[in-house]
Amino acid sequence: MQKRVIISKNYAVAGVIEALLLVALVSIVISTIQLVYIPQIMEQREAEHMDDVSNQFSTLKSMIDLQAITQSEAPISSLITLGSRELPYFITAKAFGEVLIEDSDDWNINIDYGAFKYDLTSITFIAYNSYFVDQTYALEGGGILVKQTDGKSVMRADPSIAVVNGSDIDIKFNLPIFISYPSKNSTFGYGKCVIRTNYSEGDADLITTVDSINISTQYPNAWNESLHNFLGKNVNYEKGEKYVEITKKDKNIDLTIKYYYIYVQVGPGWIK
Repeated sequence: MQKRVIISKNYAVAGVIEALLLVALVSIVISTIQLVYIPQIMEQREAEHMDDVSNQFSTLKSMIDLQAITQSEAPISSLITLGSRELPYFITAKAFGEVLIEDSDDWNINIDYGAFKYDLTSITFIAYNSYFVDQTYALEGGGILVKQTDGKSVMRADPSIAVVNGSDIDIKFNLPIFISYPSKNSTFGYGKCVIRTNYSEGDADLITTVDSINISTQYPNAWNESLHNFLGKNVNYEKGEKYVEITKKDKNIDLTIKYYYIYVQVGPGWIK
């Protein structure tokens, strides 16, 4: 009888196992990048975008201050970056932003309980981030304010206020008042947004022996800190959820408020 000899070869099986292990290793590496490193990269990108917005608001403020000084009616364009795109080849989300002109009757500067009242308007940017904390930037009353969703507002750049502490407290305040068109007062997206501003007109009021200055605002904490920096302990302070108020203490308060109107248009195009 002939004996059959069966020789088993496992080379093919070993090759399949090696391929599966290699695929598993690649999957683990990609998953680690996607779950650990990509969120960190995107958070850093959105944080850098917030820094860009801060610099852009500083430029916007300087342009408006320049228009007020020169009283130039020529329009000036400023850019605001609304958001950022997702990373290619990975599962990521876009960051969006919104720019709007806020001119509600709820926000104003009230002198001596209604004797004088001025609109407190703002150019506002709201960030809708996917990884970094949401933030709001506002150019209000000539100052740049920043607020996070989980924190209090702070004044990044003080408004144009000068204080001379002599026999009386002499306050000089330059107040921009923004005027917008209904169809050109907001935009939303993730690209770049154009904000065009031009000077319209202005005037000034000298108000002596002021008893009260009440600022109705969405950012009372920022205004309260800024007023403390300017006026120190020379006046009385009261802060509520939607306002901050100063009243005279030992010295009389004299207020010179220079207000000027700035036309603002958001987005492409220009309405004359």
